[in-house]
Amino acid sequence: MNESYEHGELEEWMREILAKDAYTIHPSSAPYPAIRRRGLAERRRRVAVTGAVLAALAAVPVGAYAVNGGGGGRGADTAAPNPSVSAPHAPAAKPSSAPDDPARPATKGQLLDGITFEQAAQGLKACLRAESAPPGSARGLGKAKDYRIVLALKKTGDSNSTGDGINVVAVKEKPAGFRVVCTLEGGEASGISVSSSDAGPPDAGPVLPDVNGGKLYQQSFIDKGHWKLPFRWGVIGTVEPSVAKVTVSYGGSRATAVLDGPWFVAAGMLNRQVTLAPHIKGYDAAGKLVYDSDTDSTYQRTLP
Repeated sequence: MNESYEHGELEEWMREILAKDAYTIHPSSAPYPAIRRRGLAERRRRVAVTGAVLAALAAVPVGAYAVNGGGGGRGADTAAPNPSVSAPHAPAAKPSSAPDDPARPATKGQLLDGITFEQAAQGLKACLRAESAPPGSARGLGKAKDYRIVLALKKTGDSNSTGDGINVVAVKEKPAGFRVVCTLEGGEASGISVSSSDAGPPDAGPVLPDVNGGKLYQQSFIDKGHWKLPFRWGVIGTVEPSVAKVTVSYGGSRATAVLDGPWFVAAGMLNRQVTLAPHIKGYDAAGKLVYDSDTDSTYQRTLP
């Protein structure tokens, strides 16, 4: 067999093989429809999983998660707070006052019976507006921003003034020792009482109870012996700088007064009928008694 024959026979043999068994050499075409269906199914599965994760995250209360920053440290406890237990709250920011508001008291404890500073300030404004109309304008009481609120407390109605309400005590520095007691009933100004330490005796001691402060600690004399109880009472007055402490006893209740600048204010609850006015004592920084209303000849010890 010569070389040319061998070459021609080999070529023919190869063509035969290719014609008969081509499919065994060439790979079958890719099953595109099946691959596409499988891809769509996988995409739907992933979307469903993602949606479930997002729904779970949306159900978690805000603040229930905390993640440590930095080097992948251990995360914080992710357990949600027990809803039956009150979680501690950060202290609220002190609200700013409006430009025409009075100044705030020295302590929050001077606003009693749930009365807010905003309510006390609005009440004072209402009383001053009512007094500014003629002929009250002649009194020259000024504006609310000229005052500082030192006490606000519940007012119990009596036979002379039947409605309950609130009393707001505000003081003014000019003239020194000037104060007003604003009375509100049903949210409306019903009266204002004015007093000044100038009305006190010239030889007054280091503690001077307000000579017209009785409306804060007594009910109408018409109801003597038949007061509505319990009764919220208050006492106000002025002190000299040497006084470090003032105590007030009234009908079995006792209170240590707040010293707010040159003023002292005290309050308590009365649960029994009384015939004697509050007993007031003042002490210096060493604890020495420097004032006792029982020995003050200008103080009215018995109630009218």
